[in-house]
Amino acid sequence: MKGLTVRWPLGNAPAGVGQDLAHHVASSGHASSTGRSGLRFKVWRTVPGEWFEAVYVFVSVEARAAFQSHLLETVEDSEVSRIVGSPPVLVEPCEVVGVAEGWDGFEPSARG
Repeated sequence: MKGLTVRWPLGNAPAGVGQDLAHHVASSGHASSTGRSGLRFKVWRTVPGEWFEAVYVFVSVEARAAFQSHLLETVEDSEVSRIVGSPPVLVEPCEVVGVAEGWDGFEPSARG
């Protein structure tokens, strides 16, 4: 599976950035990714005070490349970059070597 990791630094981000990012994911980030053609799934992760990232898994290298190309053109002016106060420090394609669904199943969620 074709992955893409996008990471923003939070070391110099404004106070309350964690709440603002969670609100963004819940209010528009989740909806804009749900049902996206070529995307298998997306996960948002954070280590408060250190970094915030989006991890994407695409159906093909072509889908990832198209998304990455668009992202690189727009990410500096993205909502997340505005919230954090800086563009991402990492946009990295990767290979996802496996995904397992646990006994309790997968639950799509706009809030953790």
